[in-house]
Amino acid sequence: MIEFQHVFKSYGRGRNILSDINFRVDPGEFIFVSGPSGAGKSTLLKLIGGLEPPSRGSIAVNNQRIDKMPSRARPYLRRAVGIILQDTHLLFDRNAIENVLLPLKVIGLENSLAYTRARAAIEKVGLSGKEDMNPVELSGGEQQRLAIARAIVNRPAILIVDEPTANLDQETARRIMDVFKDFNRVGVTTLIASHDRRLMASYASRTFLIDHGRFNDVKGVAA
Repeated sequence: MIEFQHVFKSYGRGRNILSDINFRVDPGEFIFVSGPSGAGKSTLLKLIGGLEPPSRGSIAVNNQRIDKMPSRARPYLRRAVGIILQDTHLLFDRNAIENVLLPLKVIGLENSLAYTRARAAIEKVGLSGKEDMNPVELSGGEQQRLAIARAIVNRPAILIVDEPTANLDQETARRIMDVFKDFNRVGVTTLIASHDRRLMASYASRTFLIDHGRFNDVKGVAA
């Protein structure tokens, strides 16, 4: 469950990026976040993931008030939340499978099981055979898919994704969206920020439309 109550977000003394946002997301929903560049989509996702605090208001994720959560507790929240940002934050001093293994090492998963799950995640995003490659050897789209593999390998309860198909061709974009839908079908709550209206038309059952602080909760795809 995710719930925003009267949430505002601004930086310094600037205008509110988000203004008086209220919504509830029930477990297992699949939601798109839409709006023009700079409207606040990425900011909304970062608030859900506990990467940034709200300026005002309350945010609950899995029945925990993350706006009240001490910083030392946030890493435990993120074990339940898979986050894929436009900046992939891959580590270039290790190869692809070692990047994907990181979340499993954090939770202390047994080594052979961790490698099995990491390889399965890499296969699911279409990167089989590239496990030993350094991220710098991969294309921008492949790096994005590697970041997706790292986010899903821990089987999070919530998956939040920022423009996952921006560097992908349509065929690969649909394959990645199908990966997200597969996880959603087994109960993973999924929120995806996207400009791609063709994909939204195919997959969206609910859309959060953000337009410079204004917020609309729309059934299906926003007009």
